[in-house]
Amino acid sequence: MITPPNNQPPKHTNSLATSPSVIVIGAGIVGISTAIWLQRYGCQVTIIDKQVTQNAASYGNAGVLAQSSVVPVTTPGLLSKAPKMLFSTKEPLFLRWSYLLKLMPWLRKYLAHCNHKDVLRISKALYPLVSNSLQNHQDLANGTTAENFVKPDDYLFLYQNRASFEADAYGWNLRENLGYQWQELEGKAVAEYDPALSGDNNFLVRFNDHGRIPHPGKYIQALTTHAVKAGARLITGMVDDFVIENQHVKGVVTQSGETVKADKVAITSGVWSGKLSQKLGLNIPLESERGYHLELINPSCLPRSPVMVASGKFVMTPMEDRLRLAGIVEFGGLKAPAASAPHNLLLNNIRALLPGITWDSADKWLGHRPAPVDSIPLIGRIKSLQNIYIGCGHHHVGLTAGPRTGQLLAQQITQQATDIDLAVYSPDRFSD
Repeated sequence: MITPPNNQPPKHTNSLATSPSVIVIGAGIVGISTAIWLQRYGCQVTIIDKQVTQNAASYGNAGVLAQSSVVPVTTPGLLSKAPKMLFSTKEPLFLRWSYLLKLMPWLRKYLAHCNHKDVLRISKALYPLVSNSLQNHQDLANGTTAENFVKPDDYLFLYQNRASFEADAYGWNLRENLGYQWQELEGKAVAEYDPALSGDNNFLVRFNDHGRIPHPGKYIQALTTHAVKAGARLITGMVDDFVIENQHVKGVVTQSGETVKADKVAITSGVWSGKLSQKLGLNIPLESERGYHLELINPSCLPRSPVMVASGKFVMTPMEDRLRLAGIVEFGGLKAPAASAPHNLLLNNIRALLPGITWDSADKWLGHRPAPVDSIPLIGRIKSLQNIYIGCGHHHVGLTAGPRTGQLLAQQITQQATDIDLAVYSPDRFSD
């Protein structure tokens, strides 16, 4: 540590000379959302990211604004299913066995939440972050070129038959109790809705109030370009340390040795937020949930809307001239290279689902989802310091919840009231 010698932006008249300055560490969807909302609230913003490219986690997601994604992975029954999944190459859960010893402390705490009481608590925490995602993205992108990437769309869950749908009753009951509504299509109605889905799966759940981002990388890039044009400073590099004086963070030190000063700091760097927060005395049990995607370029057929394929637990999303397949989970840390088995599974799954599909080429990707042990994102100020905030830990719903998280974080930073209680998201909850 170094010690040195609601949704509409309000009108403001702050001059740049008097506007509070904020450093946002991380330029993914949470970071750029925070930066844009801070600008709208009258702040001077500096964005620091280690790789301002289209290849980070916010690029590689499934591209779905999944407003109904309130069911965590840790549902009752996971403990009995997980061992079988880990020893099968046909299941969407993978583990680097050499990483197991290091993973165990996190894994024990994570699996301890596989009970109904915790699932209810998690789903209620996720609901206000995801349930209005389409509108949240439209508000964020309003007035920028990024708004062209926000597309209202259906979100579909495809099952083999009604019996397999009913086997998932636990998750659907959770959604229903939170007020979600959907349409059920069966038999010929599935093919009538979308001829691409006219195979052996003949039961479809349709949400008609969701959305998608047809190119997440370009979307983030457009938002970043807008923030820079609006006055944000963009630094490509890594934050190596913090400058602290009298329980206040005065700035950060980059890996290149530059000291960047600011009135406040927001850590929004995904899974890397855990390591950064350790420099501030906060130990967040955060693990990388390694996510894979496979893109088929110029496929011979595309579904009309994003589809969660229940049998394989993967999502296929139409994206401009390509079909993106995503949803694999692997635990193996940040350093291991991509494995071939997850991509092979996605390839086998799409061939089984859409027999005869062809494509020109395929792109493979691996990224890191930030997974806290309790599946609840971290949003808020670190209690031990007066002016540093964290927004991270969104598991599978980073794109969906990013704009809402960014706005809530910006409201806290600018000392505005929020319309929800943020106590459940407190970054200090693991040290209480």
